[in-house]
Amino acid sequence: MKCMYCNSTESRVIDSRPTDEGLAIRRRRECVNCGRRFTTYEKIENVQIMVIKKDGSREAFDADKIRRGLIKACEKRPVAMGDVDALVRDVEQQIYNSLEREVSSSRIGEMVMERLRNLDEVAYVRFASVYRSFCDINTFMEELKSLLSTPKE
Repeated sequence: MKCMYCNSTESRVIDSRPTDEGLAIRRRRECVNCGRRFTTYEKIENVQIMVIKKDGSREAFDADKIRRGLIKACEKRPVAMGDVDALVRDVEQQIYNSLEREVSSSRIGEMVMERLRNLDEVAYVRFASVYRSFCDINTFMEELKSLLSTPKE
């Protein structure tokens, strides 16, 4: 690892510990040349997943986009950030475990809504209203009727 202060490639690890619930390792290093300390993080490199959007265009999968949408849907709701992060991790893990290199945005949206429905019904309706682009009150009411008729898991 190259020292950020003197560009020396010689350093020693002083301390290592898991972070991000074991998904990464934080290493505290000391440069052999200048003696200054710096921190590095090591984590598994994921295969790049491409998302096929509704218009047919493709973009790289970004879990932060899911997180931002969920935060907006859960605004002023009693949903802990830990629950939002767990939902995002769960969806992300399912996408990577599918072994597909491409996934449709509609499939991602369905995965999120499936989990969000059990977390907070109001947030679910908010997310669904944006995701499914309810065009009038009737389609909104159909979604509410579906929500009320299906038992929670």
